[in-house]
Amino acid sequence: MIPASLFSLLQVALPAEPAVRSAADERFKLWGAYSLADPWFLLLIPVGLLALAWGRGGRGRERGRVPALVPGKPSRSLAQNLAWLPTALSAAAIVLVSIALARPLRGSVETSSQTEGVDISLLIDQSGSMRFEDLEEGLSRIEVVKSVVHDFAVRRMTDREGAADNVALIVFAAYPRLLCPFTLDVDAITGFLKELKPVENRAEDGTAIGVGLAKAVAVLRESNSKTKIVVLLTDGENNIDLITPLGAADLAAQEKVKVYTVFAGRYEFGYDMFGNLQRSKREIDTSDLEKIAEKTGGRFYRARDRKDLERIYAEIEKLERTKRVEKRWSETYDLYLAWLAPGLLLHVLAWALGSTFLRRLP
Repeated sequence: MIPASLFSLLQVALPAEPAVRSAADERFKLWGAYSLADPWFLLLIPVGLLALAWGRGGRGRERGRVPALVPGKPSRSLAQNLAWLPTALSAAAIVLVSIALARPLRGSVETSSQTEGVDISLLIDQSGSMRFEDLEEGLSRIEVVKSVVHDFAVRRMTDREGAADNVALIVFAAYPRLLCPFTLDVDAITGFLKELKPVENRAEDGTAIGVGLAKAVAVLRESNSKTKIVVLLTDGENNIDLITPLGAADLAAQEKVKVYTVFAGRYEFGYDMFGNLQRSKREIDTSDLEKIAEKTGGRFYRARDRKDLERIYAEIEKLERTKRVEKRWSETYDLYLAWLAPGLLLHVLAWALGSTFLRRLP
């Protein structure tokens, strides 16, 4: 059953034309919203025109009206000059009636989508180490991360299939901070991302992965969405155990929050005895991130450059697609009367002229 709201919409769009519902199918598409239900009737056009030509070209017909011999006047009368008119009108009538029999239609299709939303919490490390440059030459880690996360957020919030997800932005170093609560406003998220930078106060520096994740879970606890995910990105190991990473993972699992963990960084950096920044050969421990992902049903990723990071967020996007239920209504409106009425009128006119003023004599 078609909702009354759709009828109202069609009446507003086409106020001057009565809505005539058609049971015909749109078998032959023409252009735009127009189509033909029974295009085979178009074959009547050449058949009818050939029959008309044969009938008009019979013996005795070609002579036409006998000229009136009136002294001082032309040998051909007005009736003779217009002798072609009934034939032309009959041909036009055949064309119009054939098109009417082919049932021209105008289609009207309305689609609505119901989406099962995904609430996504973007949890980003903004500790001092995010200033280091090893993901892309000339750019700090946080600049590369902002660029990739920005594109991810735009895709999720302005989906090409018409869906939009709620996204929140949370940052952490020694302490977590909710920059933007859940919103469908992509400009709000991208605006906060644009201003994101590493902490400058040493008292705020650190990598509290567990605390940051616990904050994200607390924000998601207020969500009514069936699907809740956290994309946790960091470039270091947890060094603040107010809430341990595994303790926060247990909280996430209890709340059915899936956590994708991303470690972004090629090297570990440190300072030598003279205060110079140096790359370290020490292998970074990512076991906490791996266990968080395992406990919550997510995945762990390691990004060593921008391409890795783009691939990771693209894969997360693919894994967490929004479920859609699409409803489609289709209406077709018969247009045959606009062709049939003129066709019949031309046929009657051709018969009347051929029987009176333009009648042919044998």
